[in-house]
Amino acid sequence: MKTDGATQALGGRKQSLIEDARRERIGSGPAGPSAGPSRSGNGAVFEEKDGTVTVSVLFALSNEKNSGFFQTGKVFETFEAKLLHVESRPRRKTKFGGLPDLEFFMSCEVHRSDLDVFINSLKRVADDVRTVPEEKAPWFPRQIKDLDRCNLLITKFDPDLHCDHPGYNDSEYRKRRAAISELAFRYKQGDPLPTVEYTAEEISTWRKVYQQLRSVYPSLACRQFLDSLQQLEDECGYGGDCIPQLRDVSAFLKEKTGFQLRPVAGLLSARDFLASLAFRVFQCTQYIRHPSSPMHSPEPDCCHELLGHIPMLGDREFAQFSQQEIGLASLGASDEEIEKLSTLYWFTVEFGLCKQNGEVKAYGAGLLSSYGELVYALSNEPEYKPFNPEETAVQPYQDQTYQSVYFVSESFEDAKVKLRKYSANIKRPFAVRYDPFTCSVEVLDQPSKVQNALSQVREDLKTLHSALEKLNSS
Repeated sequence: MKTDGATQALGGRKQSLIEDARRERIGSGPAGPSAGPSRSGNGAVFEEKDGTVTVSVLFALSNEKNSGFFQTGKVFETFEAKLLHVESRPRRKTKFGGLPDLEFFMSCEVHRSDLDVFINSLKRVADDVRTVPEEKAPWFPRQIKDLDRCNLLITKFDPDLHCDHPGYNDSEYRKRRAAISELAFRYKQGDPLPTVEYTAEEISTWRKVYQQLRSVYPSLACRQFLDSLQQLEDECGYGGDCIPQLRDVSAFLKEKTGFQLRPVAGLLSARDFLASLAFRVFQCTQYIRHPSSPMHSPEPDCCHELLGHIPMLGDREFAQFSQQEIGLASLGASDEEIEKLSTLYWFTVEFGLCKQNGEVKAYGAGLLSSYGELVYALSNEPEYKPFNPEETAVQPYQDQTYQSVYFVSESFEDAKVKLRKYSANIKRPFAVRYDPFTCSVEVLDQPSKVQNALSQVREDLKTLHSALEKLNSS
């Protein structure tokens, strides 16, 4: 899930110019804007100095003729606009089925007194002209439907591009993988979760993984994992004979902890993945690892998700930990803080250990879906450190081999309290609050919003106090 400088974004699937420009950090030095543009918005300027303002505009031009391009260039020349950043790409919708129109994103400096006339002049020669406001914090979803835009994929381990991937030389595997991924690309929030008719070979791979891991879970996995796994076997068809469908598993989670699943085509960027957790949504792959390497996958697959993550998300305390202390904490956080939060996620939700009845047990999905590392992590070989968010957040991690160090929590509650304290120090000009009734995030950036939230809390406290009085009087 965590990204680095070598990570590539999957071309052709990113949703907007604005998103790309916001993510592009190289070249945003003294000549560039002080803050990247948001994914949507209405007119505003970035900053004003010495009589000029920095403004970003989006507009479209017809690709049927070049006159529009030269005319917009003339507008920039006339108003002595200093270009800071330029991007273009085909628009997703064309008017008459001909060559696709082009959409442009330009950031420039223009004289403050000329701004309104400059924008109006652009509107005469270009289509759909709109300005993009400064964002005080990076864009994040406010409603669950906004997760349709949290889809930036990382191709670091993609079998089409990564020569060390077990499926790199298997064209049939890559074709099958692409077909399943396409189901996720087409999915929109609220659609029925897609069903995959798994092949006999895919089920055979699942069976090998399931049986091998199931044999060591009783002695190595934490109690919460074992309890949830048993329920999944009893109620959701978990076993070696078939690969569970997302629709059934999502319904199970929704009833147990309020979490739900959403299909994803591959490894998501850290920011988009963590933002999904804030809405109690887990982005879940449906393709399976290559049959030549059943006990390990370099990237998330359905074995990793269904065996590693799902049982833990069926535990109420762990689900709350994932949503509140990691997901909600990520909304609007800086790139640096996202890097630290994703590292904390790595060493807890993916590779976390905890103490239970005097013994160390695994609760991390990366361990619980990898037989080799699960056995290794609970042997005498690796180094253990007590979980400390400040130290864990900057610990180097391994995504190619076993971890050199694992962090051990005293309990889930201990980890939750420590992470809550850590998250409270993330610098944001606002707080956020999740509304489970509307599946939306409220930004608490005004006193009136905080007062309304407090009023709701008071009503809840009255209900609990009344219930306690009834119990005491009975």
